Amino acid sequence: MHIFGLFRKSKKEEEPKMEENQAATASNLAAQPPAPQPSQSERIEPKEAETMEKQEPTAKTYLKAMPLRDLADLENIKSEVKSGNILILKITPLANKSIQDVSKAVDELYQFTESIGGDIARLGEERIVVCPPKIKIWREKSPVPNGPLPTAA
Repeated sequence: MHIFGLFRKSKKEEEPKMEENQAATASNLAAQPPAPQPSQSERIEPKEAETMEKQEPTAKTYLKAMPLRDLADLENIKSEVKSGNILILKITPLANKSIQDVSKAVDELYQFTESIGGDIARLGEERIVVCPPKIKIWREKSPVPNGPLPTAA
């Protein structure tokens, strides 16, 4: 026997409840007042409706995690950011090969994000986040104390 079967009611028990719910919904709908009609200023003219239909639907923004294995991966990363996605890049695979390549990659990504108006930041020792223009990274600014710093002595 399936575990899910333990929690499921028999069809005979479910059917009367469904009929009761449908009857309750119908009586609730009958009791509601009619919806208000839009005023002249709120109505959408036919030309406006056509323009609204022709507009492209809003593109979705995805958060993607990707490893940075080689400098050749930068083109794919740039195209993802240009299409509006947020990327979290794990730089450890490239760092295991060459620290100089990591430095080149980060410099190139920094220049790229600056040129498109995006944002880039480090997330710990192993990751960086690259954001498209509409997304900004919040950075907490730690207050700098004006007085003398406490010492251990």
